[in-house]
Amino acid sequence: MAEKLSELKNNSREAVLYMTAGIDKICREMKKRSAGSEGEREAGAYLAEILRKDCGCGDIVVEPFKVHPAAFYSYFFFSAFFDCLCAAFFFIKPWIGIVFGLLAYLIFALQFVFYKKLLDPMFPEKESVNVTAVRPCSGELKQRIFLNGHIDAAREFMLNYRFGGIVFETPGVLAVAGVLYYIVLSVCRLCGAGDWTVIAGFWGLVFVPFFILVAFTFDHKQIVDGANDDLTGCYMAIAVLREMERLGVRLENTEIGVILTGSEEIGLRGAKAWCTAHKDDYNDVTTFVVSYDTIHDPRHLMVNLQDMNGTVKSDCELGGLFLQAADEAGVYCRKGKVPLMGGATDSAAFTQGGFRSVGITGLSHKLEDYYHTRRDSWDNLNEEGLENCYKATIALLEKIDGKIWNHY
Repeated sequence: MAEKLSELKNNSREAVLYMTAGIDKICREMKKRSAGSEGEREAGAYLAEILRKDCGCGDIVVEPFKVHPAAFYSYFFFSAFFDCLCAAFFFIKPWIGIVFGLLAYLIFALQFVFYKKLLDPMFPEKESVNVTAVRPCSGELKQRIFLNGHIDAAREFMLNYRFGGIVFETPGVLAVAGVLYYIVLSVCRLCGAGDWTVIAGFWGLVFVPFFILVAFTFDHKQIVDGANDDLTGCYMAIAVLREMERLGVRLENTEIGVILTGSEEIGLRGAKAWCTAHKDDYNDVTTFVVSYDTIHDPRHLMVNLQDMNGTVKSDCELGGLFLQAADEAGVYCRKGKVPLMGGATDSAAFTQGGFRSVGITGLSHKLEDYYHTRRDSWDNLNEEGLENCYKATIALLEKIDGKIWNHY
């Protein structure tokens, strides 16, 4: 088995060419893949057929689920609106201004920091899709691993595209600071502070343009190609299974599968739906999930030990195992986390759903210029980054299959 897995590692270059060709085809020939769109469902069906024909997967399930695509990023508009009301009511009724300021914080925290479905019922419903495929092991089943990527692509972060990450992040940071400024002033005024609070309130109007700018953070009409984010994750998973099938390799005691989720970009909705649908499945043996998201820069291959804006702890044992595997494969990889304001990977939803999961990323969390912009295209892939992640993944499979895991 070790010899066969070594053959997989040595074949990494062909695997990378397969990935880039597949990503190129989807980006060039298929419709845009926004969450809940026809293009997303078309790509899901296409990838499911590849898993069926080329990857030796006998058990393939395509599962539709309902989403409200416009809801997730609407927190930009709601927060901006309440930010402005917080400032306005400071001069009229400060206690009402405090309420609006706290509402702005609440919406931001629940909708973005914790990825709750706070605003979903207010927006139209559409249909998204998850794809699950399983490739059996050759011997007794003792553990299982799913490799995960997400099918959908994001709406463009307009400010990041036009001005870069610092300009993109500045309105949000100053909006948070500005609301806090007016809440503190409102409390002081309600406690009987002097006229200085009114003067300070007028000075605080410098924050208002940033409140308004928050509402124009992204362009809801422009859908990016999503070549890196996250067709690289989808094809990383598929390429591993395809090379195993092509070379006649089966793990002895480890069942390997693929989960391709829809609607990740609108709050991990596909992974959440998958965990709900399969909460009583796959609990016969220890089951791992490795979520790949934006595998690009080899300098930033990272195991994220904390996810969802740093609020969800990933499986440290699995993360440590990936780090060891990368080291043994001669690949640079470091440990880190998805920081506050950094969003989340599907791994967070799988972890919250009770699965042992970790997220693997290949980009700087300081907001690359292609992140959620039209620069995330088929001609902006990094073959070295893909190859390194592929080698580390093969080494991970070897380590997992060679160990007896305590099931819990």
